[in-house]
Amino acid sequence: MNEKLLNLILSALMAALTCIATMIIRIPTPALGYIHFGDGMVLLSGILLGPVYGTLAAGIGSMFADIFSGYMGFAPATLIIKALAAFVGGTVYHLIMKHPSRKEKKIFGTIAGGLGGGIVVVTGYYLFSAFFLGMGLLAAISDIPFNLVQTAFGIAGASLLLPVMDKVPLIKERLYARHS
Repeated sequence: MNEKLLNLILSALMAALTCIATMIIRIPTPALGYIHFGDGMVLLSGILLGPVYGTLAAGIGSMFADIFSGYMGFAPATLIIKALAAFVGGTVYHLIMKHPSRKEKKIFGTIAGGLGGGIVVVTGYYLFSAFFLGMGLLAAISDIPFNLVQTAFGIAGASLLLPVMDKVPLIKERLYARHS
């Protein structure tokens, strides 16, 4: 199959899965958002699809979840924040996987990538709340604990799903081609 076409198909699939995982189980928070499993798919998009296609899939899927869930005002920020989170998370994961001496590389890479992406999410939504929503620097701090919990959910979801997805020959082949 044409590599470019395969990347587009997998990107569309990951965008749809990100959107669905974000919308299917939502736990509202006292802040302006909700806790969900979509960030696990954001991280997996960066890991599985790389910096270009993974970034697009994560950002677009997350943005559509905001639009479909009635959070239209957050959609542009979500597009950028989740795309950057996938980029950072996937990049950190692949840098760790290339290191020859790490024994439990996959789980460590997933956690480290998730933490890197989580820093982007926490910082991005803090700045968005403070400046674009007009909450101010002090009030926007109230978002941080919930975004930290969201990061933990994302890391847990990606850590559970990556070993399962790694059993799919196409995914396994693409992942290991990047590390050799």
